[in-house]
Amino acid sequence: MKITLFISFVCCMALQGTAQLQLDQIMKGPGFVGALPESPEWSLDGKQIYYWKKHPDSLKPYYYGYQLQSAQTKVLSAQEWQSRWIWTPGQGALNQVRVFENQLQYNDLAAKQVRSFSLFTDDIWNLQAQNKLQTVVFQQGQSLFVFDLQNGLAKSLVTYKKAKPAKPATDGLSQTELDYFESIRKQALQSTKIDLPQVKFTSFEPQGTLQIDPSAHYVLLKQEQEPEAKPTEVPHYIVADAHVFNEKSRGKVQNEEPSQRLFLHDLRSDSLVELDFSSLTQLNSEDRALIFHPVIFAKTKALALLDIRSADNKDRWIVCIDLATQQIQELEHQHDSAWIGGPGISSWNFETGTLGWLKDANVIYFQSEQSGYSHLYSLDLQTKTKLALTSGNYEVHGVQLSKDSTAFYLSTNMQHPGTRNFYKLDIKTFQLKPLLSELGAYEVQLSPDEQQLAYRFSTSTQPWELFTCSLKNPKDQVQLTKSTTEVFRTYPWQKPEILSFKASDGVEVYARMYTPKAKNKNGAAVLFVHGAGYLQNAHHYWSYYQREFMFHQLLIERGYTVLDVDYRASEGYGRAYRTAIYRHMGGRDLQDFVDAKQFLVSNYGIDSSRVGIYGGSYGGFITLMGLFTEPGTFACGAALRSVTDWAHYNHEYTTNILNTPAADPEAYRQSSPIHFAEGLQDPLLILHGMIDDNVQFQDVVRLNQRLIELGKKDWWMALYPVERHGFQYTSSWTDEYRRILELFDTYLLK
Repeated sequence: MKITLFISFVCCMALQGTAQLQLDQIMKGPGFVGALPESPEWSLDGKQIYYWKKHPDSLKPYYYGYQLQSAQTKVLSAQEWQSRWIWTPGQGALNQVRVFENQLQYNDLAAKQVRSFSLFTDDIWNLQAQNKLQTVVFQQGQSLFVFDLQNGLAKSLVTYKKAKPAKPATDGLSQTELDYFESIRKQALQSTKIDLPQVKFTSFEPQGTLQIDPSAHYVLLKQEQEPEAKPTEVPHYIVADAHVFNEKSRGKVQNEEPSQRLFLHDLRSDSLVELDFSSLTQLNSEDRALIFHPVIFAKTKALALLDIRSADNKDRWIVCIDLATQQIQELEHQHDSAWIGGPGISSWNFETGTLGWLKDANVIYFQSEQSGYSHLYSLDLQTKTKLALTSGNYEVHGVQLSKDSTAFYLSTNMQHPGTRNFYKLDIKTFQLKPLLSELGAYEVQLSPDEQQLAYRFSTSTQPWELFTCSLKNPKDQVQLTKSTTEVFRTYPWQKPEILSFKASDGVEVYARMYTPKAKNKNGAAVLFVHGAGYLQNAHHYWSYYQREFMFHQLLIERGYTVLDVDYRASEGYGRAYRTAIYRHMGGRDLQDFVDAKQFLVSNYGIDSSRVGIYGGSYGGFITLMGLFTEPGTFACGAALRSVTDWAHYNHEYTTNILNTPAADPEAYRQSSPIHFAEGLQDPLLILHGMIDDNVQFQDVVRLNQRLIELGKKDWWMALYPVERHGFQYTSSWTDEYRRILELFDTYLLK
């Protein structure tokens, strides 16, 4: 212990005295920063806060439970963690029921005991609440059962099976019996099994989750047609038995979209009908492929809310289904000529957005980009009155309705695009009351009684820590974790400046600026390009890119100026910003970096001939596009795990932005670096994991061959045989960033 303390003391003194970061030190990531708390959850009784940490000295997580009454933290075993009961907002009584080790368990809070029912041999799942107290419905295969939690009895409700083609009768006797005897026909109708009608799909079984209403009278079921996708192979070259192993991975972009059909089964009349959505606004064609999200049933009436997306994700409809009459009432239609998306409005067709009953069977709430920013709305089903519950040039990033339906708890970036603060919205008065509003970001979980908060908080230089406080006195907080290492806490991290500059089209673009001390400034600059999906990095809280944050600190020690830009398509800035890359990735987004360079040259004394660029994933793609289509603009670039041809990326993300290759080949051509490789004239470093199953290794292999055939010089490729898209090993991180640093030192300091 004395030796450990002495070494720690020496390291701290070294950092204080010389303020020199070492590359192999910061590339340890959590091993240098510390293991940060993840995913705080409340226990079902509200007496504990659970969380976990992934410690740097182990590949497995460590689990913790904080006792509010004793203010003590206990390390939990894996068994204790797995058997814990947690509270999930909005789940109501279902919080007390779960499937655990293939047992149905009921946590009777009144009796303070957990009852277990071991009645099932096959997997059970998809628990659904019922209006009838002490009953729950579960799914087993394509069957639904209702379970009485008091007496432990299960009753079969319905089983769906594959429709089989009729076999020709050899003697005609069976058909004769059905034709002539009513008793035989009645026996056939009494079966709980029902065959789906003949449809065009290859499979006639319903797929996935069966949803049943709270009265157990109506079942909604889907049939899905998935285009046939050819998987790709990801070879593993470093394997224990020394033989190459091929891993199956995702397919590439397809020209066909998936489609779904929705059926309603009335269990009382045993009637099955396909719901008709042909009257939806701007549907245009009965053959247009649709995707149906899970319905949200009303409790007091036979009604269900449904979020429908066009498979091309350009239209969203919110409808109300009258389960008794099968009538469809369109409540809201959202159209985007690019693609539907934004906070609370999922960009992926199979992910749900904000939608629910504000007043059961009468008023709904949802999010929309109608104003240009994602905001919260309500809609009265009877009067069709639509109200904007929030408004302004900011976005709502998280929504939770209070249990009494009088207020919403919201996460927004109202204070600044780069913050996430926590508010309470009074629905009657529209008053928005700030609860947690320090400069940074909060990730908040309400306790079951909505009297306490558990939350993670961070700033740009302070990593995530876990806190709790009462809702009445949120400033009276208790810090539950102190996770950073002493060495990390001792280093004088520079707080990056969050600034903005006007791009060439007049739009304000935000960025993180890391500025060296005047005596160290070398006149060179580095532009960092964050990854995509839907992400923001010019913000006031701890970055997802923690190694890059520390690498930028190392760069400013060496005199570089670093600008980390939230280019067009980044999160947090509204719809126009989000969709500015439609049909042309590597267009407006890349221009933001060309403009960023000019901003540095004009305002910070940067040498125009000494600006480098680097980034990973989408950041690697932008780096390639920059060097290929803007030769001479950037002195050098490092492209990590980069997309080189969008036709080779995944279907869901890519078709949102570029449509399908068959429908919009020009969008793919103008957006894919491989088509512009002949423009390379500046030094390029390509770095890629060989078992990357996201941006697959084949992507850069094809570019490698293209550059060879073009006879290009001054480019290099570094490969990492045991790494996926996100690296795991410190040795790989260190080697990767050593090469990047050497690239910058070689071509930006000359």
